Amino acid sequence: MMDSLIIMVLLATVSMTTALDNGLALTPPMGWLSWERFRCNVDCVNDPDNCISEKLIKQMADLMISEGYKDAGYEYVCSDDCWQSMSRAANGSLVADPQRFPSGIKGLADYVHSKGLKLGIYEDFGHLTCEGYPGSEFYLQLDAQTFASWEVDLLKFDGCNSQREDFDRGYPAMSFYLNQTGRPMVFTCEWPDYQTTHGIMPNYTGIRDACNYWRNWKDVQDSWDSIIDIIDHMGDDVGNFSSFAGPGGWNNPDQLIVGDFGLSQEQERVQFGMWAMMASPLMMSVDLRNIRPESKALLQNKNIIAINQDPRGIMGVRTQQMGSVELWNRPLTPVGNMATALINKDTHGKPAIVPVTGSDLGLVSGSLYTIYDAFTMSVVYNNASSNVNYKIIVNPTGITMFNIQLQK
Repeated sequence: MMDSLIIMVLLATVSMTTALDNGLALTPPMGWLSWERFRCNVDCVNDPDNCISEKLIKQMADLMISEGYKDAGYEYVCSDDCWQSMSRAANGSLVADPQRFPSGIKGLADYVHSKGLKLGIYEDFGHLTCEGYPGSEFYLQLDAQTFASWEVDLLKFDGCNSQREDFDRGYPAMSFYLNQTGRPMVFTCEWPDYQTTHGIMPNYTGIRDACNYWRNWKDVQDSWDSIIDIIDHMGDDVGNFSSFAGPGGWNNPDQLIVGDFGLSQEQERVQFGMWAMMASPLMMSVDLRNIRPESKALLQNKNIIAINQDPRGIMGVRTQQMGSVELWNRPLTPVGNMATALINKDTHGKPAIVPVTGSDLGLVSGSLYTIYDAFTMSVVYNNASSNVNYKIIVNPTGITMFNIQLQK
């Protein structure tokens, strides 16, 4: 990065208002993001219904209202890469592709806001985005001001085509410039993702100070193997990044692929349940025009969403590994309540029968609990205690998840 940027960052750190202090993302953000399902499809001539365009974004916004997603808590509708023109305007500002976004981003924001939703946009810290569109290198302040003038509500900031050693200065710089605009914008960073995958230990203190949520690991793909790879990384918790999650800042295992092509119904339950356990942003990436009823019902499951949105914001962690089965625990509100999940990574046909004690599930000696099925809130065990042995059945590539409530 150029010297003037570095100097500005150093000066800014004296009185910087961090993204954590912007009053946003007090619970994990929920919404829709174009990338995993629609990628960088810009062929609006041959594929007008699926290309990255204001038409697509508006349709998703409409469906978030009419199909009950907003009522369930989803509020951001976000374009990922490829919304831009291939070059900046004469004054240096970013420009939306005029054919695919004829109303411009400000016009799109007005439309989204008229629905009671919020608009998210994408940019990159490097000189080019991952798909080769203009990046923000040397333009951080101008781009922040541009997004504010368009009344954008969320910025996803990628890290392609950049120097990873600049991240510890550059991402805080963009956070500073966003806050300087006075426009409340959730700032979501790819900062630790690019460092972790190249053997660099991320500075989670700095990341938490600058970002509202941050990608920890590789891009999610539409497959079970990808979901398990991400869950394994989050469970390993290298650097204790789970401890940095909380109101205003969240670890991000990437988008929800529920309703796409690669997961079975059981596996969709695993992703949705585990993203709730991990206090993760719930950003759907699915064609809401053509979603299976069972996938839609899962994405709107109020019981799992309530766990995800728990106001304490404590990230669940992996507490045991028992062969192919993992046990995760997450404290909930009020103190004493918890969510517990057992996932079975085995692809064999036989369900696992897992012996556990009440203390394994998080129950404390001397107290009684009611254990509910987290998806349905039907009672599974009443008057449960820490010293009782239980046998939990977990389907292959499936999840058994409990909402455990302390009895008064």
